[in-house]
Amino acid sequence: MSREEDEPKVMDEEMLQQAIVEQGPQGQAGQIAKKEGIQHEEVLQLRLDFRNILKISHLWHFTSLTKLQLDNNVIERIEGLENLTNLIWLDLSFNNIEVIEGLDSLVKLEDLSLFNNRISVIENLDALQNLNILSIGNNSIAQLDNVLYLRQFENLRTLNLAGNPICDEEDFKIFVTAYLPDLVYLDYRLLDEQTRETAFAKFQYAVEEVQHNELQKQEANKALKITDEELQLHKDAFVEYLNGPQLFDSMFAEDPDAEKLALLPGIDTLLETYKSEMKALCVQIFDAGLAQLAKRTAEMKSFSTGSHEAVTDNQREAAQITADFENFRRQKIVEMQQITDADLLEAHITSCHEQAEQFSENLMSLELQLVDQLEDIFKDFERNISDMVGGFIENVQGTFAQCRDLENRHHEQQLVIALATLEKVVKSELEEKIPDDLATLLVDKDTVTNAVSASHDTHLQKIDDREDELLARVNSWMSALLKSIHNDEVKRNRKRISEIQNYISFVKDELEDMASSEDN
Repeated sequence: MSREEDEPKVMDEEMLQQAIVEQGPQGQAGQIAKKEGIQHEEVLQLRLDFRNILKISHLWHFTSLTKLQLDNNVIERIEGLENLTNLIWLDLSFNNIEVIEGLDSLVKLEDLSLFNNRISVIENLDALQNLNILSIGNNSIAQLDNVLYLRQFENLRTLNLAGNPICDEEDFKIFVTAYLPDLVYLDYRLLDEQTRETAFAKFQYAVEEVQHNELQKQEANKALKITDEELQLHKDAFVEYLNGPQLFDSMFAEDPDAEKLALLPGIDTLLETYKSEMKALCVQIFDAGLAQLAKRTAEMKSFSTGSHEAVTDNQREAAQITADFENFRRQKIVEMQQITDADLLEAHITSCHEQAEQFSENLMSLELQLVDQLEDIFKDFERNISDMVGGFIENVQGTFAQCRDLENRHHEQQLVIALATLEKVVKSELEEKIPDDLATLLVDKDTVTNAVSASHDTHLQKIDDREDELLARVNSWMSALLKSIHNDEVKRNRKRISEIQNYISFVKDELEDMASSEDN
């Protein structure tokens, strides 16, 4: 394999046109089609496997495409597919993809293969509600709970997860079967009734709890009249389900003694106050998240504009230098073809070599200037985005600390009421009848204290989990963004250096050919 064939490629018009011709009609029909031209908008299927493609590009005209094969390349990012809204089948297996993204517009997609990549999280597939087959084996998915994300896909019948770390979990098969009950095939095998019965028996109550939570979220969305677009906006801001009492409700929904403790005399007023104050704090986080998202978006737009302008200005200057040299080169070639004197020709060739070297130095110098300029722009962006995220994190941590303070205060007040109620029960001083559910807790001081403490621990854990999730996602987003920008710039720079070197090699080879032909 030659160096040119081995080098990663960005998809371009030449590659696409070649694929269309190769996969189009053959024989006389093919000759007619080639002569008349095949419109990109008419192509229904396209195979671009084994082409060493690094970046997906130039596909915006293929609006009728229903099947796209991009397997066995070196693609690192899913992008450039926005206009392929009729796509039903997409193969991105055997690439270097780390994050699932860029698929939001493919709402008709039914069959998706991401087999043998570097994906660690199943995410960003929400728009693919027609998904019937998903192959995501041989990746780096390690969290079994990530499978729960796939519950939203009602049409999913075939799932391949083989070769992921989660497959080493003892209950992997029955866990997936329990939480995805409509699945027919798992890891290329039919799910039999015995597996389904075992899964149901082991995970029945856990699945019912998940279903209950899903229903609560759906009802909350309906009550708040949140559209899918709005919910996605909230997720992008990392503050979904914080624009109301959802966190408070989830704290008590997962508290086994909450309903019993709510029967304590006078506790209802306490709970209403607690709920109102907790909701206000959550809305503070929610509003801060949306404000932060707007600032981040503006900063990213400013960075993108600045980078684009720097690259465009540099390309314009490089294009002028190249055009001037190309005119010089072509003129010299014509002149040298008329020269019959060997010494004079050699002098011209030497002069052209020197001009080529100077041309190369000019382009390399220009590229170095651009690298320095983009690095300065990136450093400013990195500093600004880090300050934004840091400020947001500090704000969020402070507000969640207030949430914990609220919970601690509620716990103390609830414990006082519970112990006072127990004392009245023991002394038979309580006027109203104690409900049976509450009576099971009012046995002795230890029982009451343990129940109130367990409830308190559940609530704190829920607050901690929501805070940890938000912070982890914010930091992960920032790290992935900065890494992606850095990697894109490295690829751009390498590609540009390669373009310059290849062109200079072409010029020198041409001069060598002229010298050789003269010797002959």
